[in-house]
Order: sequence, then structure tokens, then C-alpha cells
Amino acid sequence: MTSQVSSPAEAGKGVRRLDRVIIRFAGDSGDGMQLTGDRFTSETASFGNDLATLPNFPAEIRAPAGTLPGVSSFQLHFADHDILTPGDAPDVLVAMNPAALKANVGDLPPGAEIIVDTDEFTKRALQKVGYAESPLEDGSLDGFRLHRVPLTTLTVAALERFELSRKDAQRSKNMFALGLLSWMYHRPTEGTEKFLRAKFAKKPQIAEANLAAFRAGWNFGETTEDFAVSYEVAPAAEAFPAGTYRNISGNLALSYGLVAASHQADLPLFLGSYPITPASDILHELSRHKNFGVRTFQAEDEIAAVGAALGAAFGGSLAVTTTSGPGVALKSETIGLAVSLELPLLVIDIQRGGPSTGLPTKTEQADLMQAMYGRNGEAPVPVVAPRTPADCFDAALEAARIALTYRTPVFLLSDGYLANGSEPWRIPRPDELPDLRVQFAQRPNHTLEDGTEVFWPYKRDPQTLARPWAVPGTPGLEHRIGGIEKQDGTGNISYDPANHDFMVRTRQAKIDGIDVPDVEVDDPHGARTLVLGWGSTYGPVTAAVRRLRAAGESIAQAHLRHLNPFPRNLGAVLGRYDKVVVPEMNLGQLAALLRARYLVDVQPFTQVNGMPFKEEQLAGVLEATIHGH
Repeated sequence: MTSQVSSPAEAGKGVRRLDRVIIRFAGDSGDGMQLTGDRFTSETASFGNDLATLPNFPAEIRAPAGTLPGVSSFQLHFADHDILTPGDAPDVLVAMNPAALKANVGDLPPGAEIIVDTDEFTKRALQKVGYAESPLEDGSLDGFRLHRVPLTTLTVAALERFELSRKDAQRSKNMFALGLLSWMYHRPTEGTEKFLRAKFAKKPQIAEANLAAFRAGWNFGETTEDFAVSYEVAPAAEAFPAGTYRNISGNLALSYGLVAASHQADLPLFLGSYPITPASDILHELSRHKNFGVRTFQAEDEIAAVGAALGAAFGGSLAVTTTSGPGVALKSETIGLAVSLELPLLVIDIQRGGPSTGLPTKTEQADLMQAMYGRNGEAPVPVVAPRTPADCFDAALEAARIALTYRTPVFLLSDGYLANGSEPWRIPRPDELPDLRVQFAQRPNHTLEDGTEVFWPYKRDPQTLARPWAVPGTPGLEHRIGGIEKQDGTGNISYDPANHDFMVRTRQAKIDGIDVPDVEVDDPHGARTLVLGWGSTYGPVTAAVRRLRAAGESIAQAHLRHLNPFPRNLGAVLGRYDKVVVPEMNLGQLAALLRARYLVDVQPFTQVNGMPFKEEQLAGVLEATIHGH
């Protein structure tokens, strides 16, 4: 934590002002760390700080209690200025048990604060994670500011009047911890109290018990001598343009973006999906919005889900299927069918660690090649990638624009880091949203030599090369669909070699001709080194670039939203720089595409550990590149 100003003591205690803080809540996967982090984040957002979050939890539904694989954590970085990442290293660690301490203490900088639940540091719990003796007593934590708090005992004592069993009372200790941290950082409390009453509306005693634990934590901070100082982080007034803001996760922003796209296109939204981490939240969210004409269909498997979505596209809906990498593999034949049928279909891939089932709850960017080429035959598909959680809203609208305008399936590549992370989002005004309305075919579009007017389903718009979209049941517009190659124009089955060559090249030309904005380059100093990112690397890369420039280094930055087709100026941009570095959470997939396409000696910097890049890590790599190390 970077201390800036000290202000007079309040209620007998000092108050220190900070410009930013990074807090990590960690505990057993049953300790409610995600809920605790969510509530602290919500209050921080309402207070007006800029923020970024990083939830991190095990893939097992219930890993063995007190073990390292069962540790769940939630990191929050909040500040009085514009920030871009959840932070490299926590200033404060709240560790609910020995496993949480052991799993996270290695990430702490010297002097960080550690708050531990001493009640959980039993001999058995210590042995379970390999501690020969308690780290609270052996001096190994002397480099930190350690706060020993008997969280469990204090929570149980605070809830004595509720006549709960000790086990039930212990479940509220996360609320005690939340109350304590809320006092430490002057967070508002009204939102959390309202939330608890709503969450447990049918169990008022549980609601009151959690409220009591929350208030007890606040009062403990106020009265105990162990916490002599509390901290203030002012609102980030200058970081936000005027508007109405809310905290939003990537999956929620994406869901809202799909609903907005449906409204702007004046088409019903249909989601065909099968639950899969980390995409399931989109299915859950969209199922709540039937009032906006949204239909959600939870299929029996991934293949049925995309088949239903493609059928909905044929029927005139804005069709969406959501999944992660393993689901894309199962959907690939039907996505190829959508390429052949030339129908709009949004394929939302929330990437996670692979291959196969891989790391369901960890993040990765390793599905780019699958999105580009993971179908049989020449089956080109546009690819769009959001860069931040809030940007998922705009990316959904852009994917819908391309799909509807060019009659093609479109990949949207988010990832687990964006999906579960959150940041403030300015709610756009309706007049800021694009007009996505399309015209269905209503009448014949071709005249035969004998003067007969007919409907040719593959007669193309000369500008976009898109074919007409005829809703089934429109009189006179009956037409054949299927996966076998079509004759140009008529859509009849064709095995003619020349026609197949023409259709393959035409489908490719349609994708190549998609109108996408030029890539923008941030280069205030005429640098010779360019760092180029895509997707969720935006935050860490931008933070690293800011750090280097503050230190006097000269470096240019660009970020890709459109990965197929690439922006038309990308080749010229890459050719302007002596060195081009591409950080990505895979083994160099974008770097390989750029090398092949532009014959530029792109230098990949890769990471596949299931976690996002750290600012300091990237800054070091980029600085070494600038100086030729």
C-alpha cells in the first residue's frame, strides 16, 4: 500500500489515506470467499473507486476441506485513479485457515498485512497442509504485519442470542471478516445489509444472524487495539466520464450486450446452450429476461445446443450458443454447417485452460486457432475478442453486427479472467447503441430468361456478398438448405468442381471483405518497439506500458479486437517497428498467425499457468526487449 497523507485521528484511531489497495480474501471453498469479495466489491463500486477483481476458485464442486486444492480466493484492486488490473501482489491477505495462508503467502510483498482466523490453526489443520509447526509462532511471518483474530470464536459469541448450532454460527464468519475489512477501509454498509435481507428473505433468522456477524466485525475493528489505523481511498472522480455506472462482470456484460443486440436488431434472441464452466452464467442470466423476448434452451448436450441455435437462425432469430473450448470441439461440424448455410449465428467461447477438460476454472487464450481453423474444409469465420469485462457488452454488439450484416457465424472469444472479473461500467444511453435492423427477403429476387420471377437463396448483395435471409413460411421463397455444396445463386445441390472452387473462394472473400475499424496505435514518443495484444491481455499490457513510460522508456502499444479479418492497416503498422512483442496466454497462436500473414518477426511472450499476466512481469520483458536483451 502506498501511503500518501495522514489525517487526524477519528474515534481515537488514526486514519491514513491511500491511493490504492489490493486485498485478497482466501479460505476453504466452503468459507464464502467469493460472496465476501463480491460484497466488498459492490460497496467499493458504490463508493466510486475504480476497481478490478480476480476471483480464483477450485474446479471441484467441494474439494476436501482444509486442503490446498480446496482454497478459494478473491482479489480486489481499488483506487482513487484509473486502474487496469486486479493487481500483482496483495497488500492485505485475509486467510481463513492454514491452507489459505500457505497457498497465498508467497504472493505477498514484505510489510503486507495478514489477517488470520487463529481458531482454524489447529494441529490437525496445520498437518493437513504440511506445516510442522504453526507459522503464527515460528517467526516465518515476521516480515509482515500479522493480525491474529479468533474469527470463529468472535462470530459464535456474537450470534449466541440466535440459538444456532456452533456449526451454523460458524458459517457467518465470512460476514464478520467482511465487517472488519469494511471498517478498515471505510466501505459503505447499507448495500450489504440490504443484500443480506434480500438473500435470506425466506429465512429471517439467518439474515439477522449474518447481519449481526457483519456488525460485530465492524465493531471489532472499531474497538480492538490490534487495528490502530483505518484507511481511506478516495473516489476516483477523474477516472470516469460523466454517466451512470455499475460494477459488472464480463459474463453479465456479455449477457446484457446480447439482449441489447436483440433489441437493436428487432429480432427475438434465442440461446441454445449446455452448461459448462465458465460460460454457464450467461445461460443463467439470459433465462431471467423472457420479458425482453429472450428464449433460452438448455439442451442435452453441446451438439443439440448449437443445432437448436442454428435452427433458430434459420427461423429468423438472433441465435446464440455459449460454451468453452471443449464445447466448441463438439459444435464444430454444426458451425461448419452454419458457414455453408450462410446464416447469422453467435458462437460465444469463454476460454479456459485445456486441452480436453483441462483447467475448468482457470483462464487461457488457447482457442484462437480452433476458432480460426477448427472445422473441416475451408470454413472461414469472423473472430472478435473483448478486452475487459465491461467491453464484453460492446463486443457482443459488434459480433451481432457482423453476423447479421454478412450472414455468417461469428466467434466471440472471451475467457475466464474476463468472465468472472469485474470493473465499473458506464451504462450507455439507448441512442448510443448501433442500429442492427435487417431486412428479411419478402419477394423473388431473380428473373429467369423466360421472364419468370424466382427466389435464389444464394444471390448475393454486391457490397457485402451476404445472401438473402428468407424466413421459412414466406410465400414463394421456399428454398433448400443442407450441408452439401450449393450451386451459386440457386442453392441447388452441386458437385461441379468449378462451382465448388467458386463458392469456397466467395465465402472466403465475404469474410475478408468484412468492414472492421483500423487498429489504433498508442505511440506518443515515436518508439521502435510495439507491444500488440488481444483479448484480456489488455489490462496487464496497458499497465506495464504505463509503468515503462513513467520510467522514461519509449514503447508503442496496439490491441486487436478483430482477429479475423485483421484490420486492413495492421500490416503497415507492424512494418513500422523494429520489434513487435505479442504477449498471450497460449504458446504463441496470434504470433504464428501474424508471422504467416505479414512475414514479420513477431516475438511471442507466452504464459499458460491459468492466471493472467502480472504488470511487473510484462514490464520487465518489454524493457528487456527495448534494450535488446
